[in-house]
Amino acid sequence: MKTKNLTLLIILGLVVILGFWGCNGYNNMVKLDENTKGKWGNVQTQYQRRSDLIPALVNTVKGAANFEQNTLTKVMEARASATKVQINANDLTPEKIQEFQQAQSQVSSSLSRLLVTIERYPELKANQNFQNLQAQLEGTENRIAVARNDFNTAVQEFNSSIRRFPNTVFAGMFGFKSKGYFAAEAAASKPTEVNFDDFKK
Repeated sequence: MKTKNLTLLIILGLVVILGFWGCNGYNNMVKLDENTKGKWGNVQTQYQRRSDLIPALVNTVKGAANFEQNTLTKVMEARASATKVQINANDLTPEKIQEFQQAQSQVSSSLSRLLVTIERYPELKANQNFQNLQAQLEGTENRIAVARNDFNTAVQEFNSSIRRFPNTVFAGMFGFKSKGYFAAEAAASKPTEVNFDDFKK
């Protein structure tokens, strides 16, 4: 009888400990998940800020005589494509993050081409409105970089948490899955090469 009671107490104790671990682990995963979603919201806000600046920038540039319409068209097309890629904060899978990043990379590329092309228009570079927009755009690019780094840090903390034992057991039970990171751009490791002959076409 005593042996049965002792066994029952041990089992009950293990259940209580396991329940405590489960509750503690679950609460921590929820906290880290919400933190990641908040950081994702910041990323989206900064990209939206950039997207909102583009029409004003394009309209200002349009005023320059004989400015390459093809360059402006590509900027607006890239912006339109990027705004179609909407990622739900509850679905931050590696594939979704990569899709979002690729769309935004097209915008970055077309904007870079636009700003390089502007070097051929001194009167445009001297335009106060353009200078203000360019400064805002540069500031926004810096904010995007910070927001992406903060997001990656939050994702690392979340992913590490759900992979640790015993959290890994409860993560599967409660549907917590690894989230995707922003990766370094493929061309980020080498300097950008600009061929000014391309802009003469």
